[in-house]
Amino acid sequence: MADPTIPEDEPDPFELITDAPFDAALSERYLVYALSTITARSLPDLRDGLKPVHRRLLWTMRQLKLDPSSTFKKSARVVGEVIGKYHPHGDTAAYDAMVRLAQDFSLRYPLVEGQGNFGNIDGDNAAAYRYTEARLTKTAIQLMEGLDAGTVDFIPTYNGEEEEPELMPGLFPNLLANGASGIAVGMATNIPSHNAAEVIDATLELIDNPSVEHARLMELMKGPDFATGGQIIDSAEIISKAYETGRGSFRLRGVFEAPEADKTEDKAAGIERLGGGQWQLVISEIPYQVAKGKLIEQIAQAISDKKLPILEDVRDESDEKIRIVLVPRSRNVDPELLKESVFKLTDMETRFGLNMNVLDATRTPMVMGLKELLENWVRAQIEILQRRTQHRLDQIARRLELVEGYIIAFLNLDRVIEIIRTQDEPKPLMMKEFGLTDRQTEAILNMRLRSLRKLEEMQLRTEKGELEAEQEELQKLLESPARQRTRLKKDLRTLRKDYAEDTAIGARRTRIEEAAPVVEFSMDAMIEKEPITVILSQKGWIRAAKGHVDLSQEFKYKEGDALFDIVHAQTTDKLLIAAANGRFYTLGCDKLPGARGFGEPVRTMIDLEADTSIAKMMVHREGGKILLASSIGKGFVAETAELIAETKKGKQVVNLKGDASLRVIREIAPEHDHIAAVGDNRKLIVYHLQEMPVMARGQGVQLQRYRDGGLSDATTFTLAEGLSWQMGGSGERTRTETEIGMWKVARGAAGRMPPTGFPKNNRFD
Repeated sequence: MADPTIPEDEPDPFELITDAPFDAALSERYLVYALSTITARSLPDLRDGLKPVHRRLLWTMRQLKLDPSSTFKKSARVVGEVIGKYHPHGDTAAYDAMVRLAQDFSLRYPLVEGQGNFGNIDGDNAAAYRYTEARLTKTAIQLMEGLDAGTVDFIPTYNGEEEEPELMPGLFPNLLANGASGIAVGMATNIPSHNAAEVIDATLELIDNPSVEHARLMELMKGPDFATGGQIIDSAEIISKAYETGRGSFRLRGVFEAPEADKTEDKAAGIERLGGGQWQLVISEIPYQVAKGKLIEQIAQAISDKKLPILEDVRDESDEKIRIVLVPRSRNVDPELLKESVFKLTDMETRFGLNMNVLDATRTPMVMGLKELLENWVRAQIEILQRRTQHRLDQIARRLELVEGYIIAFLNLDRVIEIIRTQDEPKPLMMKEFGLTDRQTEAILNMRLRSLRKLEEMQLRTEKGELEAEQEELQKLLESPARQRTRLKKDLRTLRKDYAEDTAIGARRTRIEEAAPVVEFSMDAMIEKEPITVILSQKGWIRAAKGHVDLSQEFKYKEGDALFDIVHAQTTDKLLIAAANGRFYTLGCDKLPGARGFGEPVRTMIDLEADTSIAKMMVHREGGKILLASSIGKGFVAETAELIAETKKGKQVVNLKGDASLRVIREIAPEHDHIAAVGDNRKLIVYHLQEMPVMARGQGVQLQRYRDGGLSDATTFTLAEGLSWQMGGSGERTRTETEIGMWKVARGAAGRMPPTGFPKNNRFD
């Protein structure tokens, strides 16, 4: 029985279901979404540098007649028109795009002039669109110039009720001048802003010489010119390579400059002298897209975390211009070190990635180099010029048709009047008698009586002559590519005057200067160097006493605890802690707890495994070497630089198998040339240190061969001075054996019993 809820004239909805593999249907639909995102949302068109939302915003504001000489209108009115007629997306997205077009710290050449709170460089958001007002800027008018001259196609809007331009035909080079950024599906774009005058200069050079070298273009268009200024510190070669391929990145820094400084060198260095030897640094420009408030928070946090101990305070004294003041902790601080520290620890130095991925004239996404991009833009502008010329020729032809009809009417005025007065249908007779077209006849019949003057005939003949002369010139322009290039160059030079270097908007803001050699940044350089004594207890409590105290001095420990190791160090040193599992950990001596109490458990500072113990504590010495050996007699020589761990998890240096543990950790003196090893079986072996490999990580090689047991101890020494070991008793007496030739064999031998008097514990110390 038929379902009574379904009308008889409508098909069964189940009959509309199509059987298709799920993966095919999914990929097909996702591809449609991806292409829509790429072409209609995220990537700019190289011809006008705009995404659809920006193009629709400008078109709407033009429709509302919000030119620079008109009054402002509410932003809510603009956003409403945009999302209602042209852009079927959210009002927030449309308003955010409009806000960015108005921010002079986001766009190098703003396209919208805002009135009200449109956000600020501190990172604060704009006010709601009901509170703000906007209108177009002169740059936006130049970008849209020619919309009424037939230069571009108009396409239907999403609902077919209106029309919108496919692109903006103006001569302003918006893509490079204002840049663009966006993330699509599987691709992205990130184009910095540039100086408009430099872009025009490079374009003129390309028009004059189509085979121009890339290096010549880079001489004219030096690189990015960001709205917030700053300094690009990469070399010219790196910048040029990025623009040649369309991909790369630049290091961008803020600028230290003190306009009120007395001396020129202090002004350029950003140093303000305060008297009494005191001084302070002034930041006058910050990197593009870095919020000033966030930057100040980063500097303040670095001070709080003691990452910038040479900096006392940071103050924001900005008004319309950026002015961030850095107060050093003392007048003896090196200004260059302080600058370099700020660059390393905050967003005062950022990296801007270049990815010139754009839509070409066929709406195909492509990554283009500078020359290819300019070539495509010039080609598009030539096409626009041709369309504008043809549109004007069509207008002239239509006007000439009417003017010629008017002249015929004036030459036969009496007969025309007679026909109009006597004929019920004068139009066919006039067309037949005077050879007029339909348009000419209609125009004559619609003429006003006061136009029937002799003077009007003279004006018409003058107009006809002018139109024919213009028609001839335009026809020559349309037929000659050389004339088209000349016309384009003339128009570009005229446009350049508005953005010349001596104008407020045209002056270059971003400096392109390769960074000079700076003070090598090091956190150690910012730590005040003081002597300390590091004490580690058997239960793993660590502390640092001020000064180099007597190592035999008694210290207090928790009940049941005792001394494990003690060393002299400086607060600038790094402490190496070796675990029995072959893992090494690193601690900064400046971060160790004081010695007033019992210290702190070292396990709270490093991720030491619960089932392993500490084997050794030592101070890292630059350029030193360490002898490492396991309980099974395998080992190698490691450079101290390879033992530094960057994280709390440490660094695995000695690989151990089974129940083996790290047994030997000894510093090797530069003059040492031999190694001595003794096993649990009390056999001693001596061989040249060169037989031990230098490794960064691994098990190493066999030091000595054992039938039973393993390695007891190993040390290095100078053969000419003999092998020494500590005697019993107080441990202060040592014995040196110089005649050890009988123990000197190749590495890996079994060895023989040691000299008389060798310690019973089989240890060299």
